[in-house]
Amino acid sequence: MAQYTKGIAGIWEDEHLILKAARKTRESGFTKFDVISAYPIHGMEEACGIKRSWIPYVTFVAGCVGLTAGLLLTWWTSAVNWAVNVGGKPFFSLPAFIPIMFELTILFAALSSVGALFYACKIPRIDPPSIDPDLSSHKFAVFIPHNDTGYDESKIEKMFKELGAKEVKKTEY
Repeated sequence: MAQYTKGIAGIWEDEHLILKAARKTRESGFTKFDVISAYPIHGMEEACGIKRSWIPYVTFVAGCVGLTAGLLLTWWTSAVNWAVNVGGKPFFSLPAFIPIMFELTILFAALSSVGALFYACKIPRIDPPSIDPDLSSHKFAVFIPHNDTGYDESKIEKMFKELGAKEVKKTEY
């Protein structure tokens, strides 16, 4: 079973307020906080200080590996392993093999992207905690774990209330 941390969460009903709360939380010196939303909110990455993801680099490298694998596969099967002269055409004819190379590029890139995403998000999680069931539909939350720098429940609760949180919940996971 996965180990989850205890902490405090502020819950909002307006996406503009959650954006402001995320920015203020980061400015207050918290670094391990998380914002929970049912859908992407424009500007949230900047508000939380999230850096560019490393997943596109994995996708690019895997796509290059797929392209190379497609090129080597078609070359090996047509020119080395099963060299059959058909109508005087060359054993290795690049235009005929571009669809295979393209498909393997996309296959390798897509599968590695999904795998990297699962790794980055630590998926699958077994029995993840639920702060509020409405966070999957119309509410938003900022969660600060107890091991974050400057964690003080009373200060955090006061800050969340000042920022317009409808509710403040403590988690005990």
